Amino acid sequence: MSFRLSVSAILVFAVFPFLLSAQTLPGRRSKLPDAVREVSGMIRTQDGKVWLLNDSRNPPELFLFDPSSGALLETRRLPVPNRDWEDLAQDNRGNLYIGDFGNNRNARRDLCIFRYHIASGALDSIRFAYPDQNAYPPTDPRAWNFNCEAMVFFEDSLHLFSKNVFRGNFLTKHYVLPARPGRYVAILRDSMTLKNRVITGAALSPDGKTFAVTSYIAGKKLGFIPYTRATAYFFRGYSGSQFLRGRRKARRLPKCLIARQFESVTWWDENYWLIANEGRIRQRQAVWRIRNK
Repeated sequence: MSFRLSVSAILVFAVFPFLLSAQTLPGRRSKLPDAVREVSGMIRTQDGKVWLLNDSRNPPELFLFDPSSGALLETRRLPVPNRDWEDLAQDNRGNLYIGDFGNNRNARRDLCIFRYHIASGALDSIRFAYPDQNAYPPTDPRAWNFNCEAMVFFEDSLHLFSKNVFRGNFLTKHYVLPARPGRYVAILRDSMTLKNRVITGAALSPDGKTFAVTSYIAGKKLGFIPYTRATAYFFRGYSGSQFLRGRRKARRLPKCLIARQFESVTWWDENYWLIANEGRIRQRQAVWRIRNK
């Protein structure tokens, strides 16, 4: 083999992983199939696929989706109810955590997170209550802040972030639970106010250094004109799991006349994150690629 050929071969092998990465990078928008119309949770797998779930009023199913090709690869039905599945998290032992903690009426006493091992199919549950809830629901609707649609796994714990009501004070509360089966009272760790936004999804980069949430506001101007905005926030520079104490950067999310209902987010790589919106009239459910810088 000549020296020129050897150098060429080395260059091909050196560049190939980057070419492959570029080929498998999802497009700006990947349409989701009809089966995932109410997508509410999403988590990236190591091989570049994503697990997805629907929220309430849907079968208890997980969907494996390839955002690069737009193909639905697998559907798994679990033998547990879907009262109101809202988010997905994962650990490094092959477990998915399914947050069945949607609580729009703030009246649930059966809040639950299912732990599901992808390879073995083992399934168990984490039952919990909030330490600061004494009425189901609270008498004053403005105090309805015991709904949750966002969760991440970090260092053997699950971190939950409350979704306030639009007529509340937009306070998000950060709760912590052990990531193992049992019954617990969650620990209230922290809180933060996002002006005119409620949190609908959360994700963490693999190195734990970037925390992201999806959020939106919905209302009516003059009492009848629909008004919505959706934003992703990225937090960096925090210590440990003090995610809400980090430096915050906002990124407006794609809209079509009115903002889409983005309810899930997941890390993709050092430069990109994926977000997903539920389907609405004239707004098809889809996974979007956004930059995090």
